[in-house]
Amino acid sequence: MTKTSKRPVKPRRLPSIPILTERFLPQILQMKKWLKRSAILFAIFAVFVCGLLIFLRTQSLPAATISQTSQMLDLNGNVIDTFHAGENRRSVKLEDISHYVVEATLAIEDRRFFDHSGFDVKGMARAVMVNVQSMSARQGASTLTQQLARNLYLTHERTWQRKMKEAMYTVQLEMNYSKDEILGMYLNQIYYGHGSYGIEAAAQMYFDKHANELTLAESAMLAGIPKGPKYYSPYLDMKNAKDRQRAILHAMMEGGAITKEQADSAYAEVLNFQSLEAGQSEGFAPYFRDYIRSIAVDKLGIDEHMLNEGGITIYTTLDPEAQQAAEDAIKKTMPAKSEQQAALIAIDPRNGYIKAMVGGRDYKTNQFNRVFAQTRQPGSSFKPFLYLTALQSGYMTPVTRFKSEPTVFTFDEGRKTYEPHNYNDKYANEFIDMRRALAGSDNIYAVNTIMTVGADKVIETARKLGIKSPMQPVPSLALGTFPVSPFEMASAYGTFANAGIHAEPVAIIKIEDRKGNVIYEAKQQSKQAISPAEAYVMTSLMESVFDEGGTGYRVSSIMKRPVAGKTGTTSADAWLVGYTPELATAVWVGYDKDRNLSVAEAHLAAPIFAQFTEKALATVPPKIFPIPAGVANVYIEPESGKLALDTCPTRRLETFISGTEPTEACGTPASAGEEGGAAKEDGAGAAKRHSWWQDLKRWWTD
Repeated sequence: MTKTSKRPVKPRRLPSIPILTERFLPQILQMKKWLKRSAILFAIFAVFVCGLLIFLRTQSLPAATISQTSQMLDLNGNVIDTFHAGENRRSVKLEDISHYVVEATLAIEDRRFFDHSGFDVKGMARAVMVNVQSMSARQGASTLTQQLARNLYLTHERTWQRKMKEAMYTVQLEMNYSKDEILGMYLNQIYYGHGSYGIEAAAQMYFDKHANELTLAESAMLAGIPKGPKYYSPYLDMKNAKDRQRAILHAMMEGGAITKEQADSAYAEVLNFQSLEAGQSEGFAPYFRDYIRSIAVDKLGIDEHMLNEGGITIYTTLDPEAQQAAEDAIKKTMPAKSEQQAALIAIDPRNGYIKAMVGGRDYKTNQFNRVFAQTRQPGSSFKPFLYLTALQSGYMTPVTRFKSEPTVFTFDEGRKTYEPHNYNDKYANEFIDMRRALAGSDNIYAVNTIMTVGADKVIETARKLGIKSPMQPVPSLALGTFPVSPFEMASAYGTFANAGIHAEPVAIIKIEDRKGNVIYEAKQQSKQAISPAEAYVMTSLMESVFDEGGTGYRVSSIMKRPVAGKTGTTSADAWLVGYTPELATAVWVGYDKDRNLSVAEAHLAAPIFAQFTEKALATVPPKIFPIPAGVANVYIEPESGKLALDTCPTRRLETFISGTEPTEACGTPASAGEEGGAAKEDGAGAAKRHSWWQDLKRWWTD
């Protein structure tokens, strides 16, 4: 057997390192070159980014003028109107926004908001791909910070230049504000449709709520609107709005903010939307609203821009219950299809607060505020100023008598004559006293009075009580022939109700800026225009207007409380101006154009006054007018005006300013010295024993 020898296998030789290096040297050099360049570029980019960040850090953000809606509040703090320049906005703090709103907004708009630094990388990558493919800026990033930057500082045009600016402003926002601050600004800035900017305005417009009162279902509904206000508005397309709400609830559930049961329950909830007309109405008490605006701008110097966009809050004196009572009384009383107009102004005589104001029957068709009309004659409602002057003169008292009969008066040293007439030419044809003349509105008595005391003195008295309209010292002044506004009449009558103290009318209590700083606060201006005794005697006389035989007696059954006042009627105007201790009210009815009133139309002012007064004071217990010192209540014999003793045929309790009561008695005293005790009682003691009971009995029987 031949032995075969094996040939040894030589090991394979690998290229030496020098040979390998030599072969791949160009590639290695090229790679080193690119690495070096990349490192340099990265360093430059890093330096550039750092420099840019430092630069942006040192730069201030552009001034963003965010308008805020100004509000007008009533006496109870309720919003009665808002002012804005096209953008209805009311900013609130983040803690004053429902947490459901925050969670719903983050779930649908930017669920990684608290994790990124202003840019959602995934979202940006997706947007870049779409934009590159389409070669246009069709899609943008969706972070809240970027949206806020765009809304605050930029337009909504889709250009690369705008996107670059948006990115820079986004970085600056993230540098200068915390996440909570950015979120709060976003929720106060975003548009929710129908003119409402910010969640507070949206909550009030859609649900008549504040932002912190929104439920889960309401929050999810509102959070879906900013994506497309015209597409997702429940007022315009409820199906789209509900679909969007369901998507948001599902996103909240996926994020762990709510459970499936909560999501299903919220979606099934029937939402109580406020009507769009109510959310965009003219506002409650529109004539009062216009008055407030004119006072704020013209008298207080509030800039129009600040009023419309400054977010100020105006606290007013309007009583919502009284205002509603005023509007209801006019609507119920005035004929539906008549062109006859009406005006009502009610003032608290104790502080001058304007509680209610109706300037006409329909603000939408006519915005003229007749409360301030200075073209209407007050007629006999002016007579209380005349009789007050007579009481102050010392020439006359409530029992001074003149004969009621057709009379021709001469004046101007006999060169002129004046022949007044009673309403419907009805005369007593006998001597009557001041109480009867005032209650029955006797014009002959009134002209006799002004001829006695002097017309110039009557004007002085009216001025003290707040009447500023032009007047001339002629006999016809006694019959209210010179125009006076309802506003002036209510203010002047309030002096009688307030023990002779005239309080200047107040409509604005205070004004605060958007930060709550008080920029205006009203200071009550009041003065003792007449004595308390004079005011009370006039009140006592005017209470008779609502007694049997008085011109206001036809509404006495409606009045369930002590009330004083005076009617006034001319051919074109009808009035009732009256008061209780809490409220002085002037009611006027008539036509805007030259047109006379019928008898029936002239009787509409009194029922408006009565219905309004009772409803406005429904929760206020009836009160008698307080009797001050300096008043004397004595029994008189009506036919003669003398003190009434037991032997006199008739007796009436009459009120006088102490020292002016009669001293002569009718009949013969029963015994010596009885006259002083039986016929006369002075001061507060007599008032308590007689007038108090008289007032109470009159209120009870009426």
